[in-house]
Amino acid sequence: MIVGIDASNLRAGGGVTHLVELLHASDPQASGFSQVIVWGGHSTLSQLEARSWLELRPLAVLDRGLIHRLRWQRFALSRLARAAGCAMLFIPGGSYSGGFRPIVTMSRNLLPFEWRELRRFGWSLMTLKLCSLRFSQTRTLRSADGVIFLTDYARRVLMPILQRTRGETVIIPHGINDRFSCAPRAQAPVGRYSPEQPLRLLYVSIIDVYKHQRHVIEAVAQLRAQGLPVVIELVGPAYAPALRRLESAIDRWDPRGEFVTYSGAVSHALLREKYARSDICVFASSCENMPNILLEGMASGLPIACSRRGPMPEVLGDAGVYFDPESPADIARALRELIDSPSLRAELARRSFDRVQMFSWSRCASETFGFLARVARR
Repeated sequence: MIVGIDASNLRAGGGVTHLVELLHASDPQASGFSQVIVWGGHSTLSQLEARSWLELRPLAVLDRGLIHRLRWQRFALSRLARAAGCAMLFIPGGSYSGGFRPIVTMSRNLLPFEWRELRRFGWSLMTLKLCSLRFSQTRTLRSADGVIFLTDYARRVLMPILQRTRGETVIIPHGINDRFSCAPRAQAPVGRYSPEQPLRLLYVSIIDVYKHQRHVIEAVAQLRAQGLPVVIELVGPAYAPALRRLESAIDRWDPRGEFVTYSGAVSHALLREKYARSDICVFASSCENMPNILLEGMASGLPIACSRRGPMPEVLGDAGVYFDPESPADIARALRELIDSPSLRAELARRSFDRVQMFSWSRCASETFGFLARVARR
């Protein structure tokens, strides 16, 4: 069998990372596929490594804007897949408008489906984009011959909205790259820290309205007012309106630049170093499908203070201290609980490091191609 993959809407971020890691860890021949064909833009396909069973078909039209890519998917992809002899199409981007069957798609983004989170964007182009995605992805998820959910939480959110699906559904979580793996280290008592050698918090994520960085900054300001030598570094790209709110929060709570650092987006190599230099990982998102950054924190061997919303408890289990991401006081309470107890920090870091071992790309790849083969044969 031959499987085709539509990467036309995978341009950056988690979608591209998933495709790169999935194909790197795959042995599709073990599931009965003799060949994998990927259609996509040049920038996306250039990140995929050569494999004997992999054929890359970059197209100039897929480097163009959204309208051109949607038109190609609607009118050209089915013809190309049939001509290539594909037994099925895999649509990891979540939206599909062509006529080829069978297809398997994925649920990747819950923002379009959680009104509480979507409303945070107000009247904006982002809101219109998310509403459009809700329509296109609902239609695709309902009509697909197979649907992959990343977490049980995502399936529980979406199934009442979808009401029905044409095909089988399955839960296949993402994995974590070994580059982030670092065994938990010894934890020092709070008395070992000082203004010259502060306890370092790290929050890695896009600056966005549902990530609540400004509440985290206020929480850290509260801890410092209690006399704790704590600083925080924020790492990640930014959604412009949320960045403006973050800058206002920094001006209010840290006007002299004493404890907040925003480093922007960094490479994976530098990100690993930042995890290694930190003492506690913070994750304050209120909307996730599969929190890959939480997996990074778990693999880095750090104790974690985490939002209790969404799938975070499903992923982290009993290996973290949870808080309400919209309550600076509760964030401060969770952080203080970790800071005051080096034994708790050590125990939770060990638990999360052990737990993250079950999230592997080899497992993800094996289960994904096994599911694709099952749908193709049916």
